[in-house]
Amino acid sequence: MKTTSEPALPAPTERAALLARLAEPRCWDLVVIGGGASGLGVALDAAARGHRVVLVEARDFAKGTSSRATKLVHGGVRYLAQGNVSLVHEALHERTTLLRNAPHLAQPLAFVMPSYRVWETPFYGAGLKVYDALAGSAGLGATEFLGRMGALRCLPGIRAEGLKGGVKYWDGQFDDARLALALARTAAREGALLINYCPVCALEHAAGKVSAVVCEDAETGRRYTLRTRAVVNATGVWVDEVRAMDAASTGAPHEALVVPSQGVHLVVDRDFLPTDHALLVPKTADGRVLFAVPWLGKVLIGTTDTERPHAEIEPRALPEEVAFLLRESARYLRRAPQIEDVRSCWAGLRPLVRPHHFSSAQTRTVSREHTVLVEPSGLVTVTGGKWTTYRAMAEDVLRKCEGAALLAPRPAGVTRDLPLVGAPRAPVAHRMCEAPGPHLYGTEARHVQALPGAQRWLAPGLSEAMVRFAARFEYARTVEDVLARRSRMLFLDARLARQLAPDVAMLLRAELGAQHDAQCAAFEALAATYACPPT
Repeated sequence: MKTTSEPALPAPTERAALLARLAEPRCWDLVVIGGGASGLGVALDAAARGHRVVLVEARDFAKGTSSRATKLVHGGVRYLAQGNVSLVHEALHERTTLLRNAPHLAQPLAFVMPSYRVWETPFYGAGLKVYDALAGSAGLGATEFLGRMGALRCLPGIRAEGLKGGVKYWDGQFDDARLALALARTAAREGALLINYCPVCALEHAAGKVSAVVCEDAETGRRYTLRTRAVVNATGVWVDEVRAMDAASTGAPHEALVVPSQGVHLVVDRDFLPTDHALLVPKTADGRVLFAVPWLGKVLIGTTDTERPHAEIEPRALPEEVAFLLRESARYLRRAPQIEDVRSCWAGLRPLVRPHHFSSAQTRTVSREHTVLVEPSGLVTVTGGKWTTYRAMAEDVLRKCEGAALLAPRPAGVTRDLPLVGAPRAPVAHRMCEAPGPHLYGTEARHVQALPGAQRWLAPGLSEAMVRFAARFEYARTVEDVLARRSRMLFLDARLARQLAPDVAMLLRAELGAQHDAQCAAFEALAATYACPPT
């Protein structure tokens, strides 16, 4: 495993150099298809073990589900209520690992469950004490029983009428897209080659086994054939498309593995819940969980759980989902958000593993555990799971690859204490619930500040230097890459993001040497879809 010390300067991500490496005639140990949490975790773990790894992503890293999470690093309180103790235990310990390895991007957060019935405080409190016990030494803080005034002090924006008290417990929160980017850049630091905007066109087979991946640079149309010993399909809600590609070559039958479940989130201003504590309602009127989470200077309200028939790259919130979130938040917030208060509205698709005898309207009961499947061709598919357990999922994938004799055995556990790019050694002063700024870059903030435009702000939380840093060192290729995932502007305030598109396009033109006018128009159209649909 290579050294984890920070380089004097970040490694550049100049695309021509990356594609030149992709064109080199060689046999890779592992090709990973998919640049979300699962694929990036596998690439990092394999590279840290010394394997020769390449990862190709059809669009941008974390473009799909992995940038659209509820931003929680958690053990899963509701999974405990479902009796899934093993999943909760694993997630609680992985939560601590993630917070330790990326403290600039993932931090502890206090949650409060308000009680409006006398029995709720002792009932939920007892369950959360079990949550603490499962965490053991990996706990972030002890569960506390709150009286009425204590609950109001923690959550000054909640409805006071009928409030009996509450329960305070600890979990974590993070910036999902920037964490994905940190995984990509850390994998590159460990020797992996990662390319975004390079979709897979075909799988080649020899003697019935997958032996190569054919991909295409989306910008030039040039194709590359990647010879390899092992292929991991980590494409989230699209894993069945890659499996179908494999089956078409081998003639082997396959059944659909994934059922997409949509989660919708609304973002409103901080004054609706002016606190550093998060609100959690464990059971809404229809049995779902409601969150109101302070995040990057705003409040994130979610989430829904709606089965969707097809996987879409830009899923849209359904009017009934928006109405549900507004209606339920009005039951708990003193000042109820209206549709015109929503700064951004977005949806993500969870890749839930389809159980046997699955029927519609059951997605909220489908397990969130991951699945690793080795096809007869040797194609390894991983899907399901959640962000918190990405590292454990990666270890499981490599264990299956070794078990199928696709990879040579190497010692596991190498990522348990592997700081991600930008991770500071000293405690972090800023919190994830605060407005975005240079602190999100961790130890690399000084490199951002050294670039031209460090003091020229396009908007609060986004400077010209940050756009330049994204283009030079963070694989950014488009206006959307910058405003949706290198910064989180699209997810925080879609109207403001739309206004910033021309300035960002101009900076990218200067950095990447290409015309970005069409990109600008495309992003403005995309940003318009992040407005709430009429309810």
